[in-house]
Amino acid sequence: MNTTHVPPLKTRQRLLVTASRIFAEKGYQEATVAEICEQAETNIASVNYHFRDKENLYLESWRYAFQQDMERYPSDGGIDPDTAAEVRLAGRIKSLIARIADPESHFFAIVHREMAQQTSLLEKIMAQEINPERQALNILVKELIGSDATEQQVQFCHASIVGQCFHLLKVKHLRLSQETQRYVIDMNDAEAYAEHVVQFSLAGIKAMRETNRHRIGSE
Repeated sequence: MNTTHVPPLKTRQRLLVTASRIFAEKGYQEATVAEICEQAETNIASVNYHFRDKENLYLESWRYAFQQDMERYPSDGGIDPDTAAEVRLAGRIKSLIARIADPESHFFAIVHREMAQQTSLLEKIMAQEINPERQALNILVKELIGSDATEQQVQFCHASIVGQCFHLLKVKHLRLSQETQRYVIDMNDAEAYAEHVVQFSLAGIKAMRETNRHRIGSE
């Protein structure tokens, strides 16, 4: 018989685990502190003690979900920084899509809820946590296009890459009838979709790089 004892999660962590899941399922407005406490097997006083109020619990549970994602799927894909830029971009894209596709990941589900019913509560924390990821991707895109890349080209490439990844998020949260589902692309194979996004993005960047070279050469 296995007698290994697994110690119970401490109250604060139980609240974070439970709140991140419930906020992902229902959004900020529909989720209640009472429900979170009931499922976390604690009381409302513990929320007040550890987080002060519902708003701060929301922020901290979102941050917790983000940190859990980063532990499972490092944003650089675990790729050595000295590896070719094409491989590093592939690592970032595959990491992002893996995080979106993972049913146990609550970070992007909360973001999706926030986009549907904006509270503005996440603006500061999103800037703190997501902006470094955005900047890292932009630096990588500029490296791939070349030193003559314009700021607009970099921003457009960033929007194209992230937009492809976030399409999976939208499809994942659609609630469609069987009749309507046949008009929606099957996104069940996230790894295959990630490979497509990598190849499509690299081809687009290559075309942009060649266009810049021809333009500069003709000047």
